[in-house]
Amino acid sequence: MVVWGRMLGRLLGHSTGLWQRVAQLVLCPTRSAGSRTMNAQDMALQMADPGKEAFRNERRPTSFDKKVLVWSGRFKKEEDIPRHISSEVLDTARNIARIKVCYIMIALTVLGCVAIIITGKEAAKKHQTLLRVNAEKNAKWRAAVEKGQEAAAGKSQ
Repeated sequence: MVVWGRMLGRLLGHSTGLWQRVAQLVLCPTRSAGSRTMNAQDMALQMADPGKEAFRNERRPTSFDKKVLVWSGRFKKEEDIPRHISSEVLDTARNIARIKVCYIMIALTVLGCVAIIITGKEAAKKHQTLLRVNAEKNAKWRAAVEKGQEAAAGKSQ
């Protein structure tokens, strides 16, 4: 990371220390975010109940959160979900649900493309090309305009 920061600093003409910090944030975001130390209150909570995390990291799930947790496969039923869950569990469940939605959208897009290809080939067999359909519409419009002009010319005489 130090090398990247120095290279960016030389390329962009700014201090290398600034770009070292930027490179550290971009290349290793978990390391820079997780480098904060625990304060005394967090340490006291960990010492008092080692299996229990600090309460501020937990939250009460909403009904939508419960549906996401069940759909992502984290819990079997909504009744199995505890009263408070950690934000990491909820974030993981949301990411899994987001990925499933993306897969469904990809599958629907592929199915739509296949359906368009099939209908296009059937239309081509029937000689219903877009060019021919547009030419027929234009011919009908021209005929309607000519009839309107003839009717207007007949009334004026």
